[in-house]
Amino acid sequence: MHGPDAPRGRTGFEDGITLVGALNTLLERWRIVVGFPILTAGLAVVLAFVIRPTYTATTTFVSEARNQNRLPSVVAGLAGQFGVSLGTDPSQSPRFYASVVRSRELLERILLSRYVDPSAGAGATDSTTLLEILRIKGLSRTDSLAHGVKKLNDLISVRVNDETNIVRLGVDASHPALAAAVANRLVEYLNDFNTRKRQSQARERRKFTEQRVAAADSELRRAEEAVRTFYERNRGWQQAPELVFEEARLRRQVTIGQEVYLTLKREHETSRIEEVNATPVITVIDPAIPPNERSSPNRTLLVIMAFAFGGMIAAFWAFSAEYIAHVRRQQQDDYLRLSQRSREILRDLRRLLGRIVGRKERA
Repeated sequence: MHGPDAPRGRTGFEDGITLVGALNTLLERWRIVVGFPILTAGLAVVLAFVIRPTYTATTTFVSEARNQNRLPSVVAGLAGQFGVSLGTDPSQSPRFYASVVRSRELLERILLSRYVDPSAGAGATDSTTLLEILRIKGLSRTDSLAHGVKKLNDLISVRVNDETNIVRLGVDASHPALAAAVANRLVEYLNDFNTRKRQSQARERRKFTEQRVAAADSELRRAEEAVRTFYERNRGWQQAPELVFEEARLRRQVTIGQEVYLTLKREHETSRIEEVNATPVITVIDPAIPPNERSSPNRTLLVIMAFAFGGMIAAFWAFSAEYIAHVRRQQQDDYLRLSQRSREILRDLRRLLGRIVGRKERA
């Protein structure tokens, strides 16, 4: 069928590729067209069972965002209806927590935390660090932590729903229990971050207002003492214009001192209350549990993709082989001359090599 007397136009290469010609090409080489996709699919099945499975544990939580503005609630409500946020603290938004989860400080703390090593067996109780479980090596401990942060960051996925403020945190691991433990530990450390960072900020504000209240109280006492001394030394101050002016000045200092003191005292009481309520509440909706099904690899999808890829390769090979055969039929004389010249060159090279070997043997 592929010799010089083969019928022309059978595959349509002369007048363009036709559907019938393409089907003929595939049917003539059906063993490759069918066999190669089956072979690639079989290799994909073997690979799917060799690849270590990955399990994804998911936990969801919602954060309480406090409004920092002091506008009336009616105005704030109207602004909210138009989608305008007034005075919301960005560091209490869900996206803030999504960024904190990927922070180096938090990831290093997770890596140095101890977990039950799932590779040790079902009855194992000894714990080891996640850095060792992931088998991350480095030139030093710092280098190992740096590599561990990159790998753990790749194993974490965070999604934020802007409408509900719900944060969905997923962790990939080779064992279901380990994935769930790491996900729950991340939320736990996130809460701990709130406790330490937020309360420390509120504590500093409370200490500042406390110091200012003490200073304002001292200034007020000095102003009041100055007024008392003025009255003791000037019994008839109403008859002297300059004493009337001095008395008004001293009374004004007392009034200003009272206003400053009362303002700072209110701020101090407010800061004391905020010190207790400064930690934004993270409400866990669904804690992470060990997943029953693996998230990857998807063996069915892998086999289908391998079969399709193998089919494309086989079809390309079939059409390429048919095209080469077609070109050979069209340029048979050139190929015959090329083949004859090649055989002559090989024959001359063999003769030349034979003469060289013969001369060496005689020498």
